[in-house]
Parts: sequence; structure tokens; C-alpha cells
Amino acid sequence: MTDLSKTFNVKVNPHSKQNKVIEDNGVLRVHVTTAPEHGRANEAVVELLSEYFKVPKSSISIIRGETCSNKVIRISKSLN
Repeated sequence: MTDLSKTFNVKVNPHSKQNKVIEDNGVLRVHVTTAPEHGRANEAVVELLSEYFKVPKSSISIIRGETCSNKVIRISKSLN
């Protein structure tokens, strides 16, 4: 089994009008409608990125920036 992983710099914009992901010069800009309270925005970011990359939510982890808008996200994918 081979584990492929990729890391991304992510800029999160909470309180947006709609949920969307925009690629901008190597940085993913993730707009979520939720507030950054009690980890809700992080949960929304993981859910939105799982849909965007078509991977399960369990494959996405926040490596750095749990409490700020600039984050580093790792997406792991296992190949059998």
C-alpha cells in the first residue's frame, strides 16, 4: 500500500455569502458561511475541501493554523 499526500496553503474566509474554493497563485482560498467559533469553520473547510478534491473527510487534516485564517492542510490518499 502506498500513501500519497499533498500539502496546501489555505486562506480561510469565514462569514462569506457562499461556500466556495478558489485557487489563487498556489494558495487555496476557501470561503465558508460559518463563523469561526468552536471549530465550526474548520469543520466546514474540511467538508468543502473533501467535496472539492473528491476524497473522504478523514483524508484531510489541518497541520498548522487551527485557530487562524492561514492554514496548512494535508490531503492523504492511500493506493492499494
